[in-house]
Amino acid sequence: MTAKPYNRVFGKQQRCHTIILASGETVRHMTVRPWMAALFVCLAGLFSIGYLLATSYLVLRDDLIGATMARQARMQYDYEDRIAALRAQVDRVTSRQLLDQQVVEEKVDKLIEQQQQLSSRGGKLNALLDRAESSGLTDKTPHADANTAAAKNEHAQLTAPKAIEKLLTNGKPADVTPDNSTLAYVPAPETVADRADRVFSKVTLSLKHIEQDQLTRIRNLTADASETANEIQAIMSNVGVKIPNEVVVSDSEDDDGGVGGPYVAPENVDQFEQSMADLDTALTRLETARGAAESLPFRNPAPGKLVTSPFGNRKDPFFGTLALHPGTDFHFSPGEKIKATAPGRIVSAGWTGGYGNMVEIDHGDGISTRYGHMEEVLVKVGDKVSTGDPIGLAGSTGRSTGTHLHYEVRENGRPIDPMYFINAGTKLASYISGLGAI
Repeated sequence: MTAKPYNRVFGKQQRCHTIILASGETVRHMTVRPWMAALFVCLAGLFSIGYLLATSYLVLRDDLIGATMARQARMQYDYEDRIAALRAQVDRVTSRQLLDQQVVEEKVDKLIEQQQQLSSRGGKLNALLDRAESSGLTDKTPHADANTAAAKNEHAQLTAPKAIEKLLTNGKPADVTPDNSTLAYVPAPETVADRADRVFSKVTLSLKHIEQDQLTRIRNLTADASETANEIQAIMSNVGVKIPNEVVVSDSEDDDGGVGGPYVAPENVDQFEQSMADLDTALTRLETARGAAESLPFRNPAPGKLVTSPFGNRKDPFFGTLALHPGTDFHFSPGEKIKATAPGRIVSAGWTGGYGNMVEIDHGDGISTRYGHMEEVLVKVGDKVSTGDPIGLAGSTGRSTGTHLHYEVRENGRPIDPMYFINAGTKLASYISGLGAI
C-alpha cells in the first residue's frame, strides 16, 4: 500500500487504503474507498440480520404452525358445535311439530266427539220439544230462540269438514328452521298447538254454554210438565175422575208394591241423559193425563146456549111434584146438530122411554154421556165417534115440553151434575188447547 502525495494548498489529504494482489509477475491493486467500506459494512449487517431472522423463523416455525393448527381446530370445533346445536334445534322443532300435530288430532277427535254427542242430544231434545209443544208447553227460557239459532249455527260451523282446519291455520305459522334469535331464547311465535288450545278452549266453552242452555230448557220444561200434570190431575180429581194408576208417580219411599233384588252400585248416569229421562217421564205423565182429560166429556155440548133447566131436584113439568132432574137442559133450535162431547163408543141409540130418541156414549173409566129428546138419531149401537162428531138432531121427543137437549153425565151409572165437568173443562182449557167447547 502507498500513500498519496501531500497537498500543500488544501492541507493534508486523507489517505486511501490500497489492496495489492500479486500473482507471479502480474500485480494488481485496488484502492479501497470510504464508500466501499460503508457498503461492505451495510451488506454485512443486512446479511447478519437476514441470518438472524431466518434462524429465528426456523426455530419458531414449529410453534407458529402448532398455534395455527390449534386455532383452526378450535374454529372447526366451534362450527361443529354450532351445526350440532342447529340440528338439535331442528330436531326439537320437528319433534314439537309432530307432538303438536298429535295433540291437535286428539283435540279434533275430542271436539268432533263432543259435537256429535251434542248433535245426538239435539235430535233427542228436538223430539222432546215437539212432544212438549204438542202437549201445550212453551219454552220459557229467555232468548230461547236466539240460543237455538246460535246452537244450530255453531253445529253448522263444526259440522263443516274444513271448519276446524280453517280456525287452526288462521295466523302466522311457526318457523321450522331456527335462527339466532331462537337460539338466543327469544320467545318464539305462536305455534299450531298454542293456537289449537286457544281455539279449542273457545269452542269447548261455546259447547258448554249450549249444553247448559239445553239443560236449563229441559229442567224448565220438566218442571212445567210436572206442574201441568199435577194441575190437570187435581182438576179431574175434583170431579171424581182419577188418573190411571200407571200415570201417577208416587213420591213416597214406602210403597206397598213388591220390590227387591241384590244391591248393585248405580251406573254413571250422564247429567244430560238423566235430565232428558226426567223430561220424558214428565211428558209421558202429562200426555197420559192430557189424553185422559181429552177422552172424557169435559167439553160444553152447547157452547153459548141458554140453560133451561139445571141438574138437581126441580118441579116436574108434567106432574108438578118435586123430582130429580139427572141432567142439564140446553136450548136448541129444531133440527140443529148435536155433537159428542168426547170420543167413545155408542152403547145406546134410539127410543128410550122418557128420553125419547136418546144416544148414550161410553167414554171409558166408567164415564158415559146421554143425549135425549132428539128428533133424529144419526148413529147406531157399536159406532165409534170422535169429539165433535154429530150424533143426532135436536127435537122434542119423549117427556119434553119443547125443543131442547137433555144432557147427562154418568159415572158408573150414577148421574152427576154435568156442570162439574163443563166447569172443570173450562179450567182444563188453560192447560189443554181446544178443551172446553166442541
